[in-house]
Amino acid sequence: MTDVTTHGCTVWLTGLSGSGKTTSARALRDVLHIEGRSCLIIDGDELRHGLSVDLGFSAADRDENVRRAGEIALLANTQGVIAIVSLISPRANARRAVRAAHENVGARFIEVYLATPLSVCEARDPKALYRRARAGEQIHLTGVDDPYETPERAEFVVSTEYSSREEIAAQLISAVREL
Repeated sequence: MTDVTTHGCTVWLTGLSGSGKTTSARALRDVLHIEGRSCLIIDGDELRHGLSVDLGFSAADRDENVRRAGEIALLANTQGVIAIVSLISPRANARRAVRAAHENVGARFIEVYLATPLSVCEARDPKALYRRARAGEQIHLTGVDDPYETPERAEFVVSTEYSSREEIAAQLISAVREL
């Protein structure tokens, strides 16, 4: 599958909590919908409240959450749908496995790293996760006491630090079209 205008593909948005993954996913979806493209957002928070409610935050559970999101994306791709995955996905091995699963069936995988500095994510802190982690009320927060492994071969790196929702959407749609 190489033509994203007629076939499905997966746009995998990864980055720290508060980096703008969900906002970016929605902005990209809105632009693609205007163009008449079928899209499905697979959001990490929504997965954790449903399909992945049985998972914790161990390395194995985080990898399983990533694997599940990747499988949903592949199912969407087979229906010609563009899957937009908005998921911290902190471990490089798990992201590589999802990429490999896509490549094994000829599905397009576009990894986008939202390279937003931790200080900016903490200032945004829409779910008060960083505040709770710094107060010792929450453990295993990626970027604080759990590592985030920066993508090694992301097709695109986008900084959301100074960009508006519209600018990010324009960058992402340009990236998808370019590939």
